[in-house]
Amino acid sequence: MIISDNIYGEFEIEDVLTELISSKPVQRLKGIHQGGASYLVNSRWNVTRYEHSIGVMLLIKQLGGSLEEQIAGLLHDVSHTAFSHVIDFVLENKAEDYHEEIFIDVIRNSEIPIILKKYNYNYEYLLLNTGKWDLLEQPAPELCADRVDYTLRDMYVYGQASLEEIQKFISDIIIYQGQMCLKSIESAEWFVKTYYQEVLDFFMNPLNIYAYDKLAQTLKLSLEKKIITLADFLMEDNELIERMKSSNDRQVQSLLKQLHADVKVRVDQKEFDIHQKNKTRLIDPLLYLHNRLIRASELSEDVRKMNVAAKEKFQQGVYVKIL
Repeated sequence: MIISDNIYGEFEIEDVLTELISSKPVQRLKGIHQGGASYLVNSRWNVTRYEHSIGVMLLIKQLGGSLEEQIAGLLHDVSHTAFSHVIDFVLENKAEDYHEEIFIDVIRNSEIPIILKKYNYNYEYLLLNTGKWDLLEQPAPELCADRVDYTLRDMYVYGQASLEEIQKFISDIIIYQGQMCLKSIESAEWFVKTYYQEVLDFFMNPLNIYAYDKLAQTLKLSLEKKIITLADFLMEDNELIERMKSSNDRQVQSLLKQLHADVKVRVDQKEFDIHQKNKTRLIDPLLYLHNRLIRASELSEDVRKMNVAAKEKFQQGVYVKIL
């Protein structure tokens, strides 16, 4: 099968990947927006978990990762619930890892183990401990395929990064001892800047904060009134919206009507309606220079300053006034 991606181009992929892509859990991700509630207030914020999952798989392939790690990359997000991380706000889960808690149950209750067994793969070995896949996942502040793809993909689609810049950055990635590193401080500085456009300027955009807060309220109320159940979060975004709309509950309907493209908000630390803190996400890539590894922040004052400013913003959170 030939698969095409708007960032990485065309690749021929193995049959096992083709079958996994066609499986219900992976296809469901076409209806799960990466930005959670964001598409409800801005239709341009429409990247899906499916696009990201394909991207992670292809980035691992492009970097020379094994077929096993490509499989793990493709499947790493199949347990994301409707509206992605919004459920963490519903359940007040500050680690923002509910999808990880249910990951293995989602896998076991799907056709994925059968597909993998057909190709002589053990799903428990491949998927139960993704920590074994160094390209796929790394703790912050390292680079990894997951972190790199969602940053590049969102910022490309939302007009903050060009394809030329992205391809230059990817060409500067090298693999040392199984881990993603960079070979120029210029690429490190560019990615740090781009990453903070993602996790600060986009994730913590006041309109995004509003959408998350309002949708979390709606979902929490719908759970309390038994209009929806926790199991319903394994539906697609729009299916869950329709489930709430069909209830005819006045409170729920009123909250849903407040999620639209004409919402006006601003940052206001004195007169605010919402104060939200997101999970702290910092980045400080490793560079491989002169046969040794060194942190970007040790070479670049710009990177050091961006990290200090980012940490302060995460600690402060965002104060949003609804207009």
